Amino acid sequence: MSDASKGLRLYNTLTRTKADFVPIDPLNVRMYVCGPTVYDFAHIGNARPVIVFDVLFRLLRHLYGQAHVTYVRNITDVDDKINARALRDFGGEISAGKLSLNEAIRRVTEKTADQFHSDVATLGCLEPTVEPRATEFVEPRADGKADMITLVQNLIGRGHAYVAAGEVLFDTASMPDYGQLSKRNLDEQQAGARIAVDAHKKNPGDFVLWKLSSLEEPGWQSPWGRGRPGWHIECSAMSAAYLGEVFDIHGGGLDLIFPHHENEIAQSRCAHGTDVMANVWMHNGFLQVEGQKMSKSLGNFYSIHELLETETFGGRKWPGEVLRLAMLMTHYREPIDFSVRKLEEAENTLRKWKRAADLAPAAGPLLAKVVEAISDDLATYAAFQVMTQLAGEAADFSGDGANAAASALKSSLAFLGFDVGAAKVDEAAVAKAISNRLAMIAAKDWAEADRVRDELLAQGVQLKDGKDPATGERVTTWEVKR
Repeated sequence: MSDASKGLRLYNTLTRTKADFVPIDPLNVRMYVCGPTVYDFAHIGNARPVIVFDVLFRLLRHLYGQAHVTYVRNITDVDDKINARALRDFGGEISAGKLSLNEAIRRVTEKTADQFHSDVATLGCLEPTVEPRATEFVEPRADGKADMITLVQNLIGRGHAYVAAGEVLFDTASMPDYGQLSKRNLDEQQAGARIAVDAHKKNPGDFVLWKLSSLEEPGWQSPWGRGRPGWHIECSAMSAAYLGEVFDIHGGGLDLIFPHHENEIAQSRCAHGTDVMANVWMHNGFLQVEGQKMSKSLGNFYSIHELLETETFGGRKWPGEVLRLAMLMTHYREPIDFSVRKLEEAENTLRKWKRAADLAPAAGPLLAKVVEAISDDLATYAAFQVMTQLAGEAADFSGDGANAAASALKSSLAFLGFDVGAAKVDEAAVAKAISNRLAMIAAKDWAEADRVRDELLAQGVQLKDGKDPATGERVTTWEVKR
């Protein structure tokens, strides 16, 4: 094992193997992760890569030093879905001349981007080092950083792109090894394609780098007319702007392997003349909800905001760190079934860990066993086994032994992004639950009253029933008991 790897091993989608991670420059470890397209609030599937790569970001900072890790996660704020949402929400004002389309788009993306930032912070995620917006990297920049128009010009100049029917298209046939990431054979793709649909393309698999915009669509001036970029060129420009032509790690969801990441690689390699775009490609697995594919038609499509702030899933709100733990209980490359049962399991586990961690006044040194577990391709489940063992030792031992286990557990929780401060309780929600329970008791619905009491206890809130000494009426008080 290379000393430069620091024991970190990662699975590389490009090679389909797990290997030692050796950064290009240990003093500047560079990672890019595809961020949200901010046309609507982020859904729970979007949360998984944010949480997964937050753990990797934390691990890299621990191994190489906080100052030596650059994490770029973009915001896509130019997209046809965003245009449609702007027309839907502000069409009247646009028609009346009170608002331009670009201004309407900005309103849509500002609102959804702000909500995304709030949501992922509640999930315990750190801010990336840099968070570029796509609209800021379309045209050549004063600071000389990479931009989309210049990248497209480079591709045309190198013979990898062509202009046809008002579009600039990438010529997939110009890249002999196109398809390495997804393992898709270009000849097979072409054989099954309906060429007549896009007759202006040289090859059915060619994809758009630049397309013309109508007056009703946002656009930028370019050598090919007023238009807007294709989806894939955005990430090629933003990653190059902050991480260079070749960097260490590129991450995202499994659904992005093709066509997005495959086409990113093609654009970046051909524009820069490099053998690779990123050395390691990492992808998290798919997410289902209660055993079914998440979709609005099935009624199981949930935004992060809904899960945090409304009672739409399992009849209650869920703390951000419970959502975080539920995501990390399954290995990041495996599919995950997001369910009420999984959230309840995560909540109970987290409560036990925190109860044990509270036995220590402060966090101790981070255990090597925890770092080793996470360093094996983010094997969070293995780290959680160590943490559960520590919780048991903290409860069973006494004196220094218990304190050492509790302090180690506290440092592990903090390392993985969980709050180790004082318990946070939604007092309004507790008061509402107590009121409902008192009504159940008055109706002699003892089973439901007990259920409410047990649910609150599972959240660390212990109820105490008594009587008002002045009126003799039943009253209930509560306190936090992790």
